[in-house]
Amino acid sequence: MELIKKNFSPIIVLVAAIWIVEAVNLFLGHGLTSWGILPRRASGLIGIALAPFLHAGLWHAVSNTVPLLILGALTLIGGKTRFWANTVGIVLLSGVLVWLFARGVSHVGASGLVLGYFGALLARAYFERGFVSIAVACVTMILYGGMLWGILPLRSYISFESHLFGLIAGIAVAWLGQKLKPRTGDTKAS
Repeated sequence: MELIKKNFSPIIVLVAAIWIVEAVNLFLGHGLTSWGILPRRASGLIGIALAPFLHAGLWHAVSNTVPLLILGALTLIGGKTRFWANTVGIVLLSGVLVWLFARGVSHVGASGLVLGYFGALLARAYFERGFVSIAVACVTMILYGGMLWGILPLRSYISFESHLFGLIAGIAVAWLGQKLKPRTGDTKAS
């Protein structure tokens, strides 16, 4: 148990925060969902940071919890620094894209972050081409490849935009992480 707490504490803390907010939101009749991303409205900008913590209902929070825990744990294989950089990058980039381009309704939920982790894990395998990253990508595809249907506008009450932009943001943060990574042999002797 101590090993799990030590190695996976960031994702456990993130999921715990989501559930604390959900408990408060449930008590308030889900009134906090008005703080979601409202596209192209100044009042909706706050939702960029808050939307992953807000859910439209108990089942919505439940349905995001397991994939968030699993994909978050797989993301942690790259280390805590990379985990937090990916998390913040995905939340901000996908949130901005939703704010700019999504339908004019409130967008809430952690599913954009879930698809972001999914995209980052697959993209990391492409960019790094290492055994561990490829193995993690294979596990990710086997467990959650069906999530890709979520980027299509199949149901009007689901924010496919959050899913799509989360996936794009995950790929982008993996690409950026690879570009910013110091390469061995790039130093010059003087």
